[in-house]
Amino acid sequence: MKFSWTVTKNDPQSLKKFLNTKGISHRMYKRTKTNGGSFLIGDQPVDGTVSLHVGDRVVVKLPAEVSDPNVAVSHGPIRILYEDDNWLVVDKQAGLTVVPGPANRDDTLVNRVKGHLMSERAENLVPHIITRLDRFTSGIVLIAKHQLANSLANELLAAKHLHKKYQAVVAGVGLPDHDLIDKPIAKDPEGYGQIISPEGKSAQTEYWVNRALVDRTLVDVVLHTGRTHQIRVHFASIGHPLLGDELYHGPMNFGINRQALHATELSFEDPFSNRGLSFKSQLPQDISAVLD
Repeated sequence: MKFSWTVTKNDPQSLKKFLNTKGISHRMYKRTKTNGGSFLIGDQPVDGTVSLHVGDRVVVKLPAEVSDPNVAVSHGPIRILYEDDNWLVVDKQAGLTVVPGPANRDDTLVNRVKGHLMSERAENLVPHIITRLDRFTSGIVLIAKHQLANSLANELLAAKHLHKKYQAVVAGVGLPDHDLIDKPIAKDPEGYGQIISPEGKSAQTEYWVNRALVDRTLVDVVLHTGRTHQIRVHFASIGHPLLGDELYHGPMNFGINRQALHATELSFEDPFSNRGLSFKSQLPQDISAVLD
């Protein structure tokens, strides 16, 4: 893929520093050079030591990310909310694992996206998952379609400029209309899940009550950190576990047999086009049913 920028008076004068402001790290620079990519000013190949001048047109040709033979191809369905040359936004179904692992190496979201890219005859065949969800959590997942998009998306995450919202149905009522759960989370040394522990990593979950029913509550949730199972363990810790969440002792008698958690919204400013992108996903039928 080819990308180009024009040097302004506010940009760094060295090529490597300039590229770093565009999302190309020192590591990506070296990888690009090693794998057959190139850097040009105008039409002339240059290296990282060259000095830039206002008005120079810097061109980067990134090598194609070829198919990893160890990642199987699946042509299972994916629900695409948006796609362009840089991004793929999908609405993941509950039960679909996101990345290959020991329990499933052949039909995860990554395998299906690879199949989709191959059917499109895409140049880059390595999906980069940006917003990962648990297997039984449904909703919006952002995927970068090449290494520069992946780098820029990770910068957005680090700067907290990639905004995600969730909805969950939790057991019980009586929650404050708006609150922040601020409790450190650590891996459970005796089990699969996570626990609240003073030795854990800082974790903050902000929520708003959307609708309270007789014995359950729909909440809107924003994460200020991204710990494993954060929403699930935080609500369990305040006595309101998610419906269907057996791991964290959520009630299993509401007709839903997975955690009632859905990634409903995603928004960010696209660093390629400098325009805002925003996506929404409605609650799936199994969660909607417990709210009737």
